[in-house]
Amino acid sequence: LEKRVKEIVHKAFWDCLSVQLSEDPPTYDHAIKLVGEIKETLLSFLLPGHTRLRNQITEVLDLDLIKQEAENGALDISKLAEFIIGMMGTLCAPARDEEVKKLKDIKEIVPLFRAIFSVLDLMKVDMANFAITSIRPHLMQQSVEYERKKFQQLLEKQPNSLDFVTQWLEEAAEDLTNQKYKSALPAGGGAAGSGDGPTPSPVAVQNYAYLKLLRWDHLRRPFPETVLMDQARFQELQLQLEHLTVLGAVLLVTFSMAAPGISSQADFAEKLKMIVKILLTDTHLPSFHLKDALTTIGEKVCLEVSSCLALCGLAPFTTEKEAVLKGQIQAVASPDDPIRRIMDSRILIFLESYLASGHQKPLPTVPGGLGPVQKELEEVAIKFVRLVNYNKMVFSPYYDAILSKILVRS
Repeated sequence: LEKRVKEIVHKAFWDCLSVQLSEDPPTYDHAIKLVGEIKETLLSFLLPGHTRLRNQITEVLDLDLIKQEAENGALDISKLAEFIIGMMGTLCAPARDEEVKKLKDIKEIVPLFRAIFSVLDLMKVDMANFAITSIRPHLMQQSVEYERKKFQQLLEKQPNSLDFVTQWLEEAAEDLTNQKYKSALPAGGGAAGSGDGPTPSPVAVQNYAYLKLLRWDHLRRPFPETVLMDQARFQELQLQLEHLTVLGAVLLVTFSMAAPGISSQADFAEKLKMIVKILLTDTHLPSFHLKDALTTIGEKVCLEVSSCLALCGLAPFTTEKEAVLKGQIQAVASPDDPIRRIMDSRILIFLESYLASGHQKPLPTVPGGLGPVQKELEEVAIKFVRLVNYNKMVFSPYYDAILSKILVRS
């Protein structure tokens, strides 16, 4: 209703403007009000040093002078619009050049003014985004200092507030030193030592500790105190990664059994991925049963593969192959399924590599088999690393102090 009312009011305004400009002689009351709004908007885009541009806008868009010209029948509204478009081209972000350029092709005044306001709205968004980007480092620093101060106050009242953090980091250091989870770490990454090898670095231990949070048993284990505020976010990431692991495993077994002619077709691969994603949508719900969902997925995948084989003129899927594929897809329901474990391990390898790279771009190469879910994995990786880096900024002094004692004992 609100949208409809807004549309009606806007239409009435522009209709009124059109009527005024079509009178003989034209009436410019509405047009001058619009020019005044445009003037204020253009001035709001200027920085303190833009004196020359400010003077230009103030001089050309002088409303008193424009009113006098209108009263004397000497107002050239097209000339004003030309100046406004030129100024917009000077002040807009490069991404808006094309929109501003299109304004020059509009000859009728009313549609032109409507288009000008539309582009000005986009420029306002650009300016707001620029302002946020500019002050983000300052806001980030203020937030880090505030959280650290509050945690320190808690620590002074409750000295045992780092007990679970200490246990968390001790386990991570022990796992790395003993290569307990060697399969989940990149070979030669320097993140793990051996039982009698070099002690892992504090950074490697911290990174691995964060990876452990993605496998955390939230129902049975207390979450480390320093990441307690972000527990819900880590749980969400954990669910997303479990979803990606199952999705990736299903696609991997399907493409490995399908003929190379169809597995290499981008359209088919994307369509199949979308189907499986939709059928796994409710993974996070308590009522969701993965085994039942995978049974349905197996049936649907076999239908899609058979259909694609027929369209490509290839030999149809045999009954035996269908049975094997359905069985392999259903097996993914078990966390101990070899394909699922491979996907899970490679996802952790990618996340560890991205974390160790210091959030540099481009992102690390995605391990083999993860190509079909690369886009989704990279999106999760970016959210994970942002969360980790912020937590490090706040609590690194505490982590460093704890690890200095743990690694000396090692």
